Amino acid sequence: MSHSFNRNWLHVIFSTKERYPFIKANVEQMIYQHIQEQLVESGCFVRIINGMPDHVHLLYLQNPKMALADTIKQVKGNTGHWINEQNLTTEKFAWQTGYAAYSVSESQLERVLQYIKGQKEHHKKRTFQQEYDEFIVAHGLVNS
Repeated sequence: MSHSFNRNWLHVIFSTKERYPFIKANVEQMIYQHIQEQLVESGCFVRIINGMPDHVHLLYLQNPKMALADTIKQVKGNTGHWINEQNLTTEKFAWQTGYAAYSVSESQLERVLQYIKGQKEHHKKRTFQQEYDEFIVAHGLVNS
């Protein structure tokens, strides 16, 4: 085959340090916009970014020329620095170490997009920890 074809949609989740609710409603869109700018700068196409005060969800097309870990390092590092530089939080902002990343098939894109879009409503029923644990089990990373 003389060409390479890649289309890797990812649903990435990461939280604030110690899940502290840093991302207040008055700054969340600025933070999401900056995350999007970092992803675009990394060569990724973004479908949606949304979350809660203590975590974010991203749905984007991973740049095949860049490792996932490098993309997330760029996004989290630059965004964390920018949040502090802009004084968007009353305390020093930091992201928690690590992240969760799941591949998303084309047939499930709309479902995942709606799930991310509905974060505020979704978290009226379950906590971030419950959500995280469900993802871990659903993706076979631990036994239920």
